[in-house]
Amino acid sequence: MQEIIASIRDLYRSWKGEDPLDVDVLPQSGSERRYFRLHGAGTSVIGTYGANIRENETFHYFTQHFKERKLAVPQILAFSDDKQFYLQEDLGDVSLLNRLEKGGFNDEVYNLFKKSLHALAELQIKGDERLDYARCLTNKEFGKEAIMADLLYFKYYFLDALRRPYDKQQLINDFEALSTYLTHTEYKFFMFRDFQSRNIMVDASNDSVHFIDYQGGMKGAPQYDVASMLWQARANLSDDWKSRLLEDYMDSFEQVSGHPLDRNVFRSQYNGYVLIRLLQVLGAYGFRGLFERKAQFLTSIPLALKNLKEFFDNQRLGITVPEFRRVLDICVADDVIQQFTPTQATENTPLVVKICSFSYRKGWPADDSGNGGGFVFDCRGILNPGRIFSMKTKTGRDKEVMDYLEQQTKMADFLNSVFDIVDITVEEYIKRDFESLMVSFGCTGGQHRSVYAADALARHLKNKFKVKVQLQHCVQDEKNWINELPSTTK
Repeated sequence: MQEIIASIRDLYRSWKGEDPLDVDVLPQSGSERRYFRLHGAGTSVIGTYGANIRENETFHYFTQHFKERKLAVPQILAFSDDKQFYLQEDLGDVSLLNRLEKGGFNDEVYNLFKKSLHALAELQIKGDERLDYARCLTNKEFGKEAIMADLLYFKYYFLDALRRPYDKQQLINDFEALSTYLTHTEYKFFMFRDFQSRNIMVDASNDSVHFIDYQGGMKGAPQYDVASMLWQARANLSDDWKSRLLEDYMDSFEQVSGHPLDRNVFRSQYNGYVLIRLLQVLGAYGFRGLFERKAQFLTSIPLALKNLKEFFDNQRLGITVPEFRRVLDICVADDVIQQFTPTQATENTPLVVKICSFSYRKGWPADDSGNGGGFVFDCRGILNPGRIFSMKTKTGRDKEVMDYLEQQTKMADFLNSVFDIVDITVEEYIKRDFESLMVSFGCTGGQHRSVYAADALARHLKNKFKVKVQLQHCVQDEKNWINELPSTTK
């Protein structure tokens, strides 16, 4: 990671003529790319590292093409000679999803969605003009082959993981029929491919919107992008919002294109792309959650399944695909949704999980519940940031230490294994009305690794199970339980 940061600094220096004052490592998302915020005098830019050079080249080409047409994308400021690093305009750190989660379903947020859909129509139609689709990262067009790929992604990474019987050949036949049906769309323009509220940045000063993460784009049906946004599981938009925003988008599409739409045909094909998008997302959640064991994706699966169930309860496809329909009925069955829905505590749940960090030099903490103790995890196998001079006097709650543990150690793998073990017990204890569970993390000094791990587990259990947590860092506070995570904790 230090070599990557050094290269990002070098690129900034060659562009700006001076070193950045500071570099923040931004949280990693679902991709393998790494992002940084580089601070200069009164301004900042975003630095990106990506090992996939073709992906970087596609993003660079798309951005230049769209920027020439004054579309809602960031400015590329510098691109390294080896094409692994680039600097772009800093659009801030507030996404449309953040605004929705903070403001709720109010008129202001609705207007941001409406504004985003208008900007999408401009990107799709104006961005399509003279775009060289040979520069696309994967397929040039979202045709039958790409649709089949999304359907198979769902099959391999979610459906097959359920281990439920179905007619595999008949399902493939239905996939073929559906992909052929959807390929014959009336409209084809630039397709963003991952258009969702997380990839729409909102400028707090004027509520303007800009797009990121469109390097997977290709030529395709504009309905796909609208479906991606309106049916995003995390956003959980109401039926009323989905219906009204679809009409708003069609208004914008007609305005930008200068031609009227056959709205009945458009809606019918839109429903087909809603289904494709919902299944592609389930495949992604299955891959990231069930195979890569990333907890945040596992918790999204119930939302995606409920989205799929809602769609089938209220919409028609316009094509008969019996085995496909039977498979989808399996996926949205109550027992499958329940399988992925964690048990959650209520106000009446007696369970309290006590989590603490400690130093092995001073001995592990005593259990005052009378149950004789609980889990004790040894963090000493993780590289120790306390051996680095700049971090000797810091703790696992300081940014430098957190960045080190997240980027240069196996702490994430360690914690994923801890979560798997502890989650089983917490879920059972909630069901059985147990009152107490203790989980302790130890390291050499009780200052860095154990503190970080204890905070991470507390955050995880609160988010997943809504259970009451009491948190203590023994070296920092020998006597008092600390009930809240600090606001600065990532």
